Formats: sequence, structure tokens, C-alpha cells
Amino acid sequence: MRHSRYFVALVLIGLMLGPVFYIIVGGFRTNSQITTDPAGLPDPWVFSNYTNVLTGEVFWRQVGNSTIVALTTTAGVVVLGVMASYVLARYRFKGRGALYALFAAGLMFPATVAITPLYILVKNLGLVNTLPGVILPQIAFGLPTTIIILVPFLRAIPREIEEAAAIDRCSRLGFFWRMVLPLSVPGLITTGILAFVNSWNSYLLPLFILNDQDGFTLPLGVQAFASQYSVDTAKVLAFTSLSMIPALVFFSLFERRIVGGLTGAVKG
Repeated sequence: MRHSRYFVALVLIGLMLGPVFYIIVGGFRTNSQITTDPAGLPDPWVFSNYTNVLTGEVFWRQVGNSTIVALTTTAGVVVLGVMASYVLARYRFKGRGALYALFAAGLMFPATVAITPLYILVKNLGLVNTLPGVILPQIAFGLPTTIIILVPFLRAIPREIEEAAAIDRCSRLGFFWRMVLPLSVPGLITTGILAFVNSWNSYLLPLFILNDQDGFTLPLGVQAFASQYSVDTAKVLAFTSLSMIPALVFFSLFERRIVGGLTGAVKG
């Protein structure tokens, strides 16, 4: 039974990593090699596809745009999320349960449902074709997940600690900065990683908001690059693999942090 589970797990891993491996290796081939033997290995290995992408300014400009959007979104989600979670977890007031349920309902409200009214709102604010027009909605859509994860962390902080801090004349704001934030670091890291990866991979919202290629993020850049070099399959594969590597590396490095943070949220 155990061996069969391992076999099934290996098959699933192979199915998931197979396309990624094919895209990365395909970037080291020529178009003629791909046409002649689509499933073969590079013979010989060609590095010009990757070097052409890396030496061009288009790729790095889109990397910069994606980095700005992802980091700003992550900061906004974490800062606003922890403050809202602190109020929901530690204060008692009328409508607290309804407010928490509203954020929980946000998990079932995908951006695709609100894309048209969201575009109208962004247009009325004059943020179309700007990075803030992408960042602000992403922060809003990232808050439900952040709050659902952080509220259990903050509720698990013993009341005795807060009472002891009050005896020592520590204000509520001081307790938040000195005790709440350090104790909720695992949850903050988890929510930050999830917000960063989701923002980095976001495609639909930037597609509607951004029109100028100078402001494109990497997912949009891949689509534009594939359209521009539709006959150069090998170069498109190289651009695609370079675009997805940052998110894969980031997620792989912090995978344990994500699992640990989610486990702590469940226990809390």
C-alpha cells in the first residue's frame, strides 16, 4: 500500500513538473528541433534564446513592473490585514461577527465576477493604464485571505499578556507594536508570501487596466511577446520560462513558512 502511494505521488509530481521542464528545456532548442522532434532534448543546446531575452530591455522592464506591483501589494495586504485582524480578534463590538463573515465571503468572490464594475471604478478614479490601478484592487482582493489566516493567530494570544501589559502602563497601540506583531510573525510571513505570489502571477486584472506595453507586468509581457514572436517558438519558450522562474523559486524557498503559518492558523 505504501509503495503504491509513493508511485501515485511520483506520477502526480511528474504530471505537474513535466510541462515546466518542457518549457525550460524547449528554450534551449531551435525552432527546427522543436518541429522535427517536439519531445526530444536539445541537440545541440542553444543558449542564444535565453541570452537574447536577458540582454533585452523589455524583459527587465516588465520584471521591474511586476516587482513594484507585487511588493507594494504585499505591503498593503499585510499592513491593512494585520490591523483589521487585530480589531476583529481582540475587540468586542456590535457587528463584529457580520464583518468577519463579510471578509470570509470575500474568499468566494473572484475578481472575474467584478472585473467590469472594477474597471469602471478604476477609470473614474483616473488610474487606468497605471500601476496603482492594479495595486489597489489587488490589495482589496488579498485582504479576505489575510484576515482569515491572521485572526486565529491574534485570538490565540493570551489575555493575560495583554492584562500584564496594561498593568505596566502599555497602551493598546504599544501592545500591538511590541507584542502582537512579533507573536504573529509566522502568519504575517505566510500571508505576505501568498499575496506576493498571487500578485506576481495576476493576469486578468492587469489585462483590463494596463494598455501601454511600457507598463506591462510579466504575465502580460509573456502574452505580448508570444504574439510578437509567434513564429519563433523557442524564443517564446525561453521568455516564458524566465518569467515563471522567480515565482517558482520564491514559492519553493518559503514553502515551509506557508505550511507552518497555515498550520498555526488552524491550531489558533
